[in-house]
Amino acid sequence: MSLRKLCLYAMLATVLACAATGRLNRYFNKKSGVPETNNRSKGSRLTAGLPSQSEPSPSFLPLQSKTAKNLGAGKVLVASRNLGDPHFAKTVILLVHYDAEGVLGLVLNHRTDVPLSRVLDTLKAAKDRSDPVYLGGPLETAAVFALLQSPAKPEGAERVFGGVYLINSKPLFEQTVSAQPKPDVFHVYLGYAGWTQDQLRQEVELGAWFVFPAEASTVFNADPDALWPEMIRKTEMQYAEVHWYEAHGVGE
Repeated sequence: MSLRKLCLYAMLATVLACAATGRLNRYFNKKSGVPETNNRSKGSRLTAGLPSQSEPSPSFLPLQSKTAKNLGAGKVLVASRNLGDPHFAKTVILLVHYDAEGVLGLVLNHRTDVPLSRVLDTLKAAKDRSDPVYLGGPLETAAVFALLQSPAKPEGAERVFGGVYLINSKPLFEQTVSAQPKPDVFHVYLGYAGWTQDQLRQEVELGAWFVFPAEASTVFNADPDALWPEMIRKTEMQYAEVHWYEAHGVGE
């Protein structure tokens, strides 16, 4: 079994232990906002194996450094093939909060077999929901978030992009689940990924991440296991085309 899968199973075991003791309810955010940043990972493992700033990769780093300026809420991070941290290898992450206080992202392609009814067992409306929850990241895996696609902004929700909103308070969860949204427009996440702005910019410049504009079809993809391979192929094809045009002087 790969190290990445072992880490995921360990995270899932922690989540289930919390659920069994009823502690998940404590971690609903009391107000909209980003969790404290002092306990966030500093990214030293994320950049392991990637080119250092003193030794840039001429074929990789310049392309990535241009995209760091485009970071913000509503952008999607796609892990490069060289990203070796098992928590983030082959991940696709939606940035849901981005400001001077910190950056918060949710991993879109770590779906579990745990039903929503088990995680939100304190909400009567979630009793019969069998749709699976997702592991949103390695930090605070008992913290509960959700993404909802809606034509109208739910009161108290934070808009991420387009018609996609972040649900991160218990009253808003109760209101949303009571409306019985379909599983293809409502995903629940346990935990999150977090950075400071400077830290994430550095990781992008070092080639750890590709940056995409978010689309609802990416966030609510019906086959999350295929999401990273699909997006990394798309990325590499785009960059191969750029190199081909540069090599042949097209557009000069």
